[in-house]
Order: sequence, then structure tokens, then C-alpha cells
Amino acid sequence: MTPQRTPKLDRRLVVDTALRLLNDVGLDGLTLRAIAAELDVKAPALYWHFKDKQALLDEMATEMMRRMTADPAHIPAAGEWRQTYLATMRGLRTELLRYRDGAKVYSGARFTDTSYAAGLEASLRLLTEAGFTPRAAARAWYTGYSYTIGYTIEEQAMGPNPFAGDDGYDLDARAQRLAAHPLAAEAGRVMFHDFDQGYEQGLAAVLAGIEATLLA
Repeated sequence: MTPQRTPKLDRRLVVDTALRLLNDVGLDGLTLRAIAAELDVKAPALYWHFKDKQALLDEMATEMMRRMTADPAHIPAAGEWRQTYLATMRGLRTELLRYRDGAKVYSGARFTDTSYAAGLEASLRLLTEAGFTPRAAARAWYTGYSYTIGYTIEEQAMGPNPFAGDDGYDLDARAQRLAAHPLAAEAGRVMFHDFDQGYEQGLAAVLAGIEATLLA
């Protein structure tokens, strides 16, 4: 019988496996030992490619960025800055939602290459051409970026989990616990329901604030 050949272990294979396994086990369950078991190798073999889990998470976030920038659907058409700004942030959220705990993986990551730079340069150039100073353009972009990542982290933590079949936060039980605080009780039905609408309303508020405070 011919022995079964296993793929050569390299950084790309480890990252692809980690992103696939992430959807099964979530970030808390994504250990180097679990990834090694999926690859049928010993955990120390992974340390040839990544010094620790954070280094792996940085590469995972970078690969998510590469996939996003390679997808024409996530490249907004050049046009008026407001529409392009909104489309860019919506595209980021869409990509993060492709992965279980995707926003947590992405948050705070240090990209391992400059695949993000061309898109960022184009976004900042569009803003400066619209009248933002370079500093204001950077602040405007980062504000929307931070809002999108933060919102998506909460959405993935509190909303329905399509990867695990979880229906999300029990809003009726929450309302019962907060019966003595009716405004707080009712707020849950706004904050933890219809995340698409909530994101759009928040993003509109971000855009209005940026235009009012940063645009020269």
C-alpha cells in the first residue's frame, strides 16, 4: 500500500486551517494544539512558523484582509466620498461576519504585510480630495473603522450565531430581569435585535459627526 502523502506544512496551510477551524470552535477554542491535531502534526511543528498564538492571529487577520481586497465585491467604485466611505465600512463588516469571532481576530491585529496599504491610501486620498486635511482624513477613516469592528464584535457576541446554531441573547428573559428599569429593559430590543439596521443607523450617525466636525 502506498503511504498517504500529507501536504507540506507551511504558513499558508496553517493559516487556512486555522480560519476554517475558527468557524467550528470559535476563538476561545482555537488553540495551537487544536490546529496541530487538525493538520495531523505535533503542536511544536507550528512554532517553526509562528512564535505564539498572537503571531498566528496577526497572520489570520492579514489573510482576511488579503481575501477582502482580492474580492471585487469589496472594492467600492470611485465616486462621491460619502457613498464610498459607507461602502468601505459595510464591506469590512461583511467580511468580518464571514468568520466566527472574525471581528475579535481582526481587532488589534498587526498586519504582517502591506496588502492593506493600497486600499487605505485610496480611501485617504478620496477624503483629502473632498476637502479633509490629511489628519482629519485619517481620523475620519479610523473612526468608521473602529466603529465597525467594535459593533461587529458585539454583534457576534450577542446576536444569533450561524456557525453554532445559537439564537442569540434571550431578550424576553433580559426584560424580565430588568422589569424595575423599563427604559433599560426596552433598550435591549433596540441594541440586541436587527443588527443590520442597528449598524446602518450607527454608521449614519458616525458619518454625520465626521462631516460636522472634521470636514473643512
